[in-house]
Amino acid sequence: MQQAHPSPLRPRDLVHPIVAGLVSVIVNYGGTFILVFQAAQVAGLGPALTASWVWSISIGVGVTGVLLSWMTRAPVITAWSTPAAAFLVTALGTTPYAEAVGAYLISAAAFVALGLSGWFDRVIRWIPPGVAAGLLAGILLQFGIRAFGGMGIDPLLAGLLVLAYVLLRRVAARWAVVGILLLGLGFLLAQGRVDLSSLRLQFAAPVFTMPAFSLNALLSVALPLFLITLSGQYMPGMLVLRGDGYATSASPIVAVTGLGSLLMAPFGAHAFNLAAITAAICTGREAHEDPSKRWIAGIAAGLCYILVGVFGVTLAAVFMALPATFITTLAGLALLGTIGTSLATALADAKARESALITFLAAAANITLLGIGGAFWGLVVGLMAHAVLHGRLPRPALAGKGAVS
Repeated sequence: MQQAHPSPLRPRDLVHPIVAGLVSVIVNYGGTFILVFQAAQVAGLGPALTASWVWSISIGVGVTGVLLSWMTRAPVITAWSTPAAAFLVTALGTTPYAEAVGAYLISAAAFVALGLSGWFDRVIRWIPPGVAAGLLAGILLQFGIRAFGGMGIDPLLAGLLVLAYVLLRRVAARWAVVGILLLGLGFLLAQGRVDLSSLRLQFAAPVFTMPAFSLNALLSVALPLFLITLSGQYMPGMLVLRGDGYATSASPIVAVTGLGSLLMAPFGAHAFNLAAITAAICTGREAHEDPSKRWIAGIAAGLCYILVGVFGVTLAAVFMALPATFITTLAGLALLGTIGTSLATALADAKARESALITFLAAAANITLLGIGGAFWGLVVGLMAHAVLHGRLPRPALAGKGAVS
């Protein structure tokens, strides 16, 4: 819904989006950042180059997130490419690091060109709302399941968080995510399961690597990196924004994150982009009841990333030290509202319900073919189902429909 005159910011407007931004950062570092360390180990990088990788990707993600959220007044959450990091765990074992850096540069330049072309915006408008909502619900489903699956691994911690969330939703709905975050951290500290005694804040120092270029790195690293990031991050990331009503253009997002990746690649950053999973934590009602205030979550997340980057691996290690059950339960509960809204949108139109349901199930199945993950294939299956069931290809949605500002 278009809001021409958003109300002014008040101090109480800051708490929920700031917490949403912090939760998204904790989930990102605690959930998938280990892949970066694994890739660095496979590449044979020493502590200095590994710290430079952490510095470059954290600073780059933070600066682009703050800049884009401020420019668009939308919760634009940026992140490193998780599927690309998983890909690099194997690819860096056979590619010299300097050639990998050259491949990062080529991939980033391609994203800059893509953003400037405006092509990506046109593609997004061809995706029917029901298919987009079903895709998002399917992508997020596993996170919702893991929120309760943790009860079989760490029943006391997961059970406490779930019970606290339900009770807080009953008595103080807006404070549910804030409450379980604080309660969970307090519980872990009381149990001595988070040891901060050895924490020493040390500044990270970027290390420049002169890129090298080869046909092998172009085909085996740059091209897969571009395709994996496009299909696994940018596409679902834009659908997250669209699903919560933001008609923010994809072009500046792709161009700015591509330019940031281009500048940070010589220091180790493999790719950063629009976030998908962690973005959903900041784009929904849990971040703020008023959509025009949720951009603060993007600023908060970006500043947290910059803080982590300044201190290199130190703060990243703190987030990674949090128990996996805490991370998965916190993420799943924070995403419940978005999952519910996506399912409701997907199933609202009886005529499009079946294609939306097929998209949801295909995305939830997390199909992986040709090295490309489930988000892409869920979308392909959903669009094919829509075309067959309706006897035509989808028509482009009107730009700006359902936008918030």
